[in-house]
Amino acid sequence: MLAHVSESTYRVQVGSQEVDLPLASLNEKLTLALLITVDLGVSFMTTAGAELADVLRPFDVEVVATVATMGIPVALEVTKALGLDQYVVLHKTPKIHLGNAVSEPVRSITTAQDQRVLFDRERISMVAGKRVAIVDDVISTGASIGAALRLLRSVGAEVVAIGALVSEASLWRSSLGDDALSVRVLGSIPVFRPDGSAGLIEDWEG
Repeated sequence: MLAHVSESTYRVQVGSQEVDLPLASLNEKLTLALLITVDLGVSFMTTAGAELADVLRPFDVEVVATVATMGIPVALEVTKALGLDQYVVLHKTPKIHLGNAVSEPVRSITTAQDQRVLFDRERISMVAGKRVAIVDDVISTGASIGAALRLLRSVGAEVVAIGALVSEASLWRSSLGDDALSVRVLGSIPVFRPDGSAGLIEDWEG
């Protein structure tokens, strides 16, 4: 199907809100619509966080977890909307307090090199034995969410749900396996391929 795009953006429905996402070429064969949470504004994220919290509420979530950095605004708003106080962050960049962190390898679609997801050992007590929802901005290949799942389960968390503002194409379904059944999103976007005539075609498979 031909992409419904302007020269540089793609419009997507995120819950009750619409937003125009900038298009960025990853390489000559792949273009992505970028949902950048830190650029969407406070009111957009407050509404999106409340709506995502509503679809996660039936899972009786006790703790919200996310992967830095674009997932942090999502985790903050979902945590507030669920009436919780604490959330936890898994990092991809080494920090001074993460020298003895629990870690799990990951490679993201938008990152050229292998990384590790890092979790502060001092925060393990926040998730061990708790019902945890992992939230993020976008679920794409499922690589980051998969690493977060493995890491959190390794320290005793019971991951009961996965939430995101949007899902991108569908590679994440096979990547996450049975865990894909617990994914809840507010919207969906494709990736884009060249159509051979200087335009773009929506690819919902990925």
